[in-house]
Amino acid sequence: MASMEENFPRGGIQKKPTGTTGKKAKPKFEQDNLFDVHHEEQTQKRKRSEGDHRKQKKFKADIKAPAKDIAISIEPLTIKELCEGMLFLGCIKEVTVFELVISLPNGLTGFVPVTHISDAYSELLSKQVTQGELLEDLNSLSDLYSPGMLVRCVVTSVEKSADGRRSIKLSINPKSVNKGLSASALTSGMLLSGFVSSVEDHGYLIDIGVSGTHAFLPHQKAQNYIKAVKRGSDLKIGQSLNCVIEEVKNEGRVVRLSADRSEVAASIATEQQNWTLSNLLPGLVVKAQVQKVAPLGVSLTFLSSFTGIVDFMHVDPEKSTNYSPNQMVKACILSTHPTSKVVRLTLRQAFLHPGGSPNQLSNDRIGAVVEESTVKAFYKQFGAVFQLDDGMLAFARPKHLSKTRKSFKPAAFKAGCKHKCRIIDYSLMDEMCIVSLKHQIIEARFLRYEDIHTGDVMQGKVLSLKPIGMQVKVTDGIKGLVPSMHLADVILKQPEKKYNVGDEVRCRVLECNPAEKKLFLTLKKTLVQSKLPVLSSYEDAEPGLITHGFVVCAREFGCIVKFYNDVKGLVPKNELSSEPISCPDKVFHDGQVVKVMVLKCEPQQERLLLSFRLSSRTVPEGRSECIPKKKQQVKYQIGEMVDVEVLKKNENGLEVSILEDGGNVIAWLPTVHLSDFVANSKLLWHCLQEGDVLPRVMCLSDKGDRIILCRKSAVISAVQEEQVVRSFSEIQPGVLLIGYVRKVMPFGVFVEFPFGVTGLAPKVSMSDKFVTDTKDHFVVGQTVIAKVMSIDEEKQRVLLSLKVSECSSGDSAAESFSLLNQYFKEVEEIRNLLRRREESGLARCVCELVPGKELQLVVQDVMEDGSALFSGGCVRGLTVTATRYHLGGKNVIPGEKAKGLVLHVDAITSKVYVSLREELLKKRAKQRLTKNSQHPAIVQHIAEEFAIVSLLDSGRLAAIPIASHFNDTFRFDSEKLKVGQRIYATLKMVKANDLGVLLAVQDPAKKNAFVRDRKESETALEETLAAAVKHSLSLGDIVTGTVKSVKPTHVTVAIDDKLTGSIHASRILDEVPIHSFPTYTLKAGQKVTARVIGGRDVNTHRYLPITHPHFTRSVPELSIRPSEIEGEVETMRDDTREKLGPYNTGQTVTCFVRKYNTLKNWLEVEVTPDVRGRVPRLLLSLNTKVLKHPEKNFKNGQALSATVTGTDATETNLFLSLTGIQSLEPGTITVGMVAKMIPHIGLTITLPGGKAGKVSIFHLSDKYTESPLSDFKIGKVVRCYILSNENGKIQLSLRQSRLNPRNSRKVEDVEITCIKDVKKGQLVRGYVKSVTPSGVFFGLSASLLGRILFQNVSPYFVQKHSLYEKYLPEGKLLTAKVLDVNKKENHVELSLLPEDTEMPSVLPESLGLPRCGAEEEKREEDNKEKKEEVKMKRKQRRVNSESEQETKPKKRKFSPADENDSGIEVYYREEEDGDQEEEAAKKKSKIRKCGEVPRLQVSAGFTWDEDMNALEVPVLNQKEESSESEEEEENLQSKKKQTKKEKELEKQKKEKELCKLEAALMDPSRQPQSADDFDRLVLSSPNSSILWLQYMAFHLQATEIEKARAVAERALKTICFREEQEKLNVWVALLNLENMYGTEETLMKVFERAVQYNEPLKVFQHLCDIYASSEKYKQAEELYHTMLRRFRQEKSVWLKYASFLLKQGQTEATHRLLERALKALPTKEHVDVISRFAQLEFRFGDPEHAKALFESTLNSYPKRTDIWSIYMDIMIKQGSQKEIRDIFERVIHLNLAPKKMKFFFKRYLDYEKKYGTTETVMAVKTAALEYVEAKSSLADT
Repeated sequence: MASMEENFPRGGIQKKPTGTTGKKAKPKFEQDNLFDVHHEEQTQKRKRSEGDHRKQKKFKADIKAPAKDIAISIEPLTIKELCEGMLFLGCIKEVTVFELVISLPNGLTGFVPVTHISDAYSELLSKQVTQGELLEDLNSLSDLYSPGMLVRCVVTSVEKSADGRRSIKLSINPKSVNKGLSASALTSGMLLSGFVSSVEDHGYLIDIGVSGTHAFLPHQKAQNYIKAVKRGSDLKIGQSLNCVIEEVKNEGRVVRLSADRSEVAASIATEQQNWTLSNLLPGLVVKAQVQKVAPLGVSLTFLSSFTGIVDFMHVDPEKSTNYSPNQMVKACILSTHPTSKVVRLTLRQAFLHPGGSPNQLSNDRIGAVVEESTVKAFYKQFGAVFQLDDGMLAFARPKHLSKTRKSFKPAAFKAGCKHKCRIIDYSLMDEMCIVSLKHQIIEARFLRYEDIHTGDVMQGKVLSLKPIGMQVKVTDGIKGLVPSMHLADVILKQPEKKYNVGDEVRCRVLECNPAEKKLFLTLKKTLVQSKLPVLSSYEDAEPGLITHGFVVCAREFGCIVKFYNDVKGLVPKNELSSEPISCPDKVFHDGQVVKVMVLKCEPQQERLLLSFRLSSRTVPEGRSECIPKKKQQVKYQIGEMVDVEVLKKNENGLEVSILEDGGNVIAWLPTVHLSDFVANSKLLWHCLQEGDVLPRVMCLSDKGDRIILCRKSAVISAVQEEQVVRSFSEIQPGVLLIGYVRKVMPFGVFVEFPFGVTGLAPKVSMSDKFVTDTKDHFVVGQTVIAKVMSIDEEKQRVLLSLKVSECSSGDSAAESFSLLNQYFKEVEEIRNLLRRREESGLARCVCELVPGKELQLVVQDVMEDGSALFSGGCVRGLTVTATRYHLGGKNVIPGEKAKGLVLHVDAITSKVYVSLREELLKKRAKQRLTKNSQHPAIVQHIAEEFAIVSLLDSGRLAAIPIASHFNDTFRFDSEKLKVGQRIYATLKMVKANDLGVLLAVQDPAKKNAFVRDRKESETALEETLAAAVKHSLSLGDIVTGTVKSVKPTHVTVAIDDKLTGSIHASRILDEVPIHSFPTYTLKAGQKVTARVIGGRDVNTHRYLPITHPHFTRSVPELSIRPSEIEGEVETMRDDTREKLGPYNTGQTVTCFVRKYNTLKNWLEVEVTPDVRGRVPRLLLSLNTKVLKHPEKNFKNGQALSATVTGTDATETNLFLSLTGIQSLEPGTITVGMVAKMIPHIGLTITLPGGKAGKVSIFHLSDKYTESPLSDFKIGKVVRCYILSNENGKIQLSLRQSRLNPRNSRKVEDVEITCIKDVKKGQLVRGYVKSVTPSGVFFGLSASLLGRILFQNVSPYFVQKHSLYEKYLPEGKLLTAKVLDVNKKENHVELSLLPEDTEMPSVLPESLGLPRCGAEEEKREEDNKEKKEEVKMKRKQRRVNSESEQETKPKKRKFSPADENDSGIEVYYREEEDGDQEEEAAKKKSKIRKCGEVPRLQVSAGFTWDEDMNALEVPVLNQKEESSESEEEEENLQSKKKQTKKEKELEKQKKEKELCKLEAALMDPSRQPQSADDFDRLVLSSPNSSILWLQYMAFHLQATEIEKARAVAERALKTICFREEQEKLNVWVALLNLENMYGTEETLMKVFERAVQYNEPLKVFQHLCDIYASSEKYKQAEELYHTMLRRFRQEKSVWLKYASFLLKQGQTEATHRLLERALKALPTKEHVDVISRFAQLEFRFGDPEHAKALFESTLNSYPKRTDIWSIYMDIMIKQGSQKEIRDIFERVIHLNLAPKKMKFFFKRYLDYEKKYGTTETVMAVKTAALEYVEAKSSLADT
């Protein structure tokens, strides 16, 4: 019918309405049924050919149909009417991973599987499945489709499920949807749906499903659509489009499309587009005329002759009662029926503009209960239409109008009646809500997955029991899974005994995921009935909360407990019970319900600390409040400042109470945390008493049972200034952190930081000096500044450095003074504490004594060392002492009075150190001292933290620090200060403090201290700073100057004779081109106009605000940017934090390269004159070549575009990235640096952003090697593929198949991710993990181990297991065969036996071990036979071996002693008969063949394999020959007693044997059996390459590779230089050998030599063949490219490469190669080359292309009979008879020489005789006769 309709002239159809009678037109209007319309059309069309009388009669009968049938014909669509092939316009309702849910008209729903999208998308899916890895081009359905999109679809099947429900399967594949369209039917203006099949340079190829048609969508016609959908800058493969045909070419073979939204929206189907009923598509908008208005809808006519129906759900709601016959309307086709041809349309406005989408309902509206909905219309069989409270229309099917059919009352649904209903769904295609009036649905608690919340208790019905758990039906549309662990409080082994299908169960929601429609439930009675709070998020886990959970893991470290929504926490071992538990896994079991209390929670890190110890912390059910007072410490956070009162002094610290809490909370203040200084910590502890108050103490940590406090000022300021790390994840290499020594070990120092992070400073990183004993350098509790060197994320370890050179700022004077100042402030606080005490006495006396105070003393005693003790009224109770030096040479005697000067008071020991020296006691005139002035000084006293010195010029006492840094704790004796030593001191405080001393520092220039390197910027700006003079410039002033010098990052400008300014690189251009050098746009001497934007301090180089008093003495900072000269000037900030304020993470900035810091491994850049940044090495580029030598790739002054990632620890520099903010999501490729190499495990790699990842040895390469880590070294930069990133642990892969999936070679060792990847019988490679008593454990992947039982390791019997450990060390690479896979228990059984793996035995034969089973075959043969056999075997061994080896009689095997032995081993068994011997021989030969190394291939057709029989036959001969000599050896003693005659006989016998041996050697048929045999042969025929090759093969049989190489080298030296081919054979064999057994390097060396000594082209060609035969295609291709450059004039090279490409299936590359060949080769060769290429195409490529080549050649050269002949030969083999006859016909009509014509006629005749008939033979003969006659007549004329 369709074909007739298409062939029928359109004009006839258009005339039909006017031409036909009213009687014939009437049934169309009355019936409104397309069945009858089609019958009428068919009848009219077939009148001339086949009158269909039945249809005519039926048509007439239909005229009399009653009027009520009209309603039936316009009824809404039901699922029963659907059939395969029915076309629909649908709307995407939901997108899942594997299917699209489609809303269809009349409330129906269908599903499109992922395999029914389009052919191009299905191909990508198949490719991904076969390759086993994600493809970049393949986008998920959610990327391509979104809810609300209209699509054309076709019904593929309507399936009925077990419960009676029907499921509609759809396809949106254009081949199925546009099945009715043909190429000839396509016209411009048609609206088609298509799918992107490929992305091209200028547009997209669109699959419209029409065979033979190529549809193209240009870029410019797609831009409008791409912007609107916002799915990226390009269309993606598989993306659906509505397109309008713009142009049709070549009878529909080429079509140009447009996806422009305005053009698509305006498209309308017209009669000129020749639509027929067989190809009419849903979604087309048509102009229609109303035929009839009926209660259930409207019938329409459209496109002149087609009739369609609109049901009541699809009339326009606003005009539903206003339609009248003959009214013109716009309609959209909704569906077409393939057999009845019923066309359904819609008049709703949303569908009248193609490319639009229907109105959607807000998600929260579904499930809503509408109290009053008004009935708009009621249709008895179909349902009722309601108007909801918001004016929206809704539809309810009859089954949803009442509980049962019997209870249904039609009278209640008259128009205007009101009912309560609930919205249960929304039909997008009908723009109507679907409602239900059923009471149980309105009252239902759960209607959708969105209604379910975690912790809800619900009733359900058991649907099924499976191994993973129980499926439970909650409601009709909601199902849940109860995991097997949750079927009861205990694990059920046989759940089917407790539960039956259909049982009602009460369960609780563990987790609900509405997006994926997943619901997990629990049946654990304790959880279901629990009244405790539900813990469903980490934010809810407040400390003190008690709730129920279940154990998921019990290990030696404690238990992991899980709650709702996958929230889990750790119960540490010490919190499991009040009694210690040694093995938690024996006490607790998986699935056990437990009551726990929350101790601590970190929601951001998803960390939860729990406790089972509830007895001492009993909490009432619900959220408890009555925690004991001691537990209320949780409200004190780390860093919080409190005042405390001393309760009790202990040896190691103070027990204190926190005053803010009324003294109820007890805390602990360790002695070492009383001060940053060890001396002050001791002093303060000594001075404190119970009841003393210490203000401003910081909470340091909360260990659960007590608070630990800290009073270290450096630590407190670090926490307050946020210069701390709160968790391990925040640590970054290079950061300086303040902490304190936690533990001193012989190997290093453990340092702890606030918030609990700990790191290790190894011995080598503790000090700049050599460390002999770690205890000499640091003490526990000491404050230190540590630099983070490296991080091990997996083990959560941090390596630190405490070296002063790395941890100091460089200004040692400033640092040491700040330490001294802080020390004396603390000492002063302690003195004030003592002064406040009410009791007078010793403490007060100590406070009054200060250095520099003069005392009247009495000498008490003179000690042996020369020191003296004193007493006095003012020093009662104290020990006053003066050293021998401080007695000043005076001879003092006891009782003598003396005047002394206090140097130092030690309050702990109550000692006062005084001096009697005259120069200190002498009164001097007061001098005025200035700050920072230098003075010579004498060291007078040395205390723990400082030294007292006297200034020579004034005699004043000053204190200088001993340490220049917190970490500067150790000095050699030669470096220590000594009393009386002269030094230089720089004064820092010119007024004496309360302790009576000036504060000074030792002059850094005159001592060996860490000296700061001069900064580059200081040197660079030297000339600018030198020129800094006082000026009157202010911000915004315009100045003119001359460029003085140009530096990479700034330009110096002379403003006038004296004043010099600076222009930064960022202040030259408004728009800086990336990679340009802005400063070099200016030249020295150039005049510039600039504006003052700030000033730089001469000394500190800091930028000064304009209001600064020193601004007039600064170096002006200028700008010549046009925008800044004309616009407003931005004030430069001095405060660093304010400077960095405008820069946010993720912001892009332009920066300028300053230098690459090789020590710190970062690129230093300048963003603006006052903002600097650093780019870590790994964020410089994604190219590993750039990262290898970054200093060469970034030039000073170069402009770069960078992304801000943050600021450094000091907040003075920006951290930047040149590669954007790196994502570490699985599947991304990034760069990293090898940080650690762990043998047999893998690598630790540092990633961008300071993270670290792990690479297993199984992911280092696609091919496993014996030593996988040999290609790596620490610091090497590599590209990595992120496999996973879970819980902060990153797993990486360096496999090329992951990094370059397109370019990677064949993967030799595929990834094994789980046990499913392992199949029985498979050969796998891996590494030995360990040898245990139960077998050898063998690593197949990072997560999978296999076991090899000892009987499957080797065919030999091994008594000592140490042999296995020797020959199977950890990390050994082996090939194993999979014997068995147990997926349930995750067990893999493997074998290493040679018969399984076809590899040599892992235990060498040379060990002489007995073969398993050899002892079993015994005691069946005669003793005599046994002895003879033993003798024969021994004799054979003697002849074969040059050096004899003694054999033990019990051994079952003899090992060959000769190094040239063939490797064939002979075994014997006691008492075995001849048959057994033969069987053993067969077994032996099999074993040897399995273990053989593959043989070399020789181009001359020679094979390396030797016949086994040829090897074995001569062995038997040798046994016979040597049997007698064996007997002689055994009877040595009898020899001595022989007579003369016997000796003579013996001599004759020896001669006979010798003759026999010579005869055997002379036998031409004898095969060589030893190296000597081959040596004799090559001596006789030195130029025979075949003998040399056999000699090489002989060595290769015994895997003697080096000997085979040596033979080849001998051959090359021996063969005569004239025998070129023979030499070439050996070279080729050597190349083969190196290719199979050598490395790429050895192969190249041999190849280079071969090229020198032979004709290069032949060597090149042979190596190409070798590469191709060994499947090294990449190397072969590279070699061919070299050949094409070197031998471009050689035709054979081009042909050989073409053959290679075609064998690889690269036909397109071959076509391009032919074009190159024709350009390179001379013209005379062209025809031959084209012909040869065509022949190759016939053999390996595309025969059609080959024919085209021949045809084009013969058109150009018709007289080339050789080409014709070749073409004929090939076509006779491959072509059809018609094609061959066509060729012959063309040839015999050519104007060629008669001789050539005769040849072709003869061939034609032969062909017809063989394949043709008598008629065809006669036809050839006739043609030949005609040719001869024509020639003769021509000759006559």
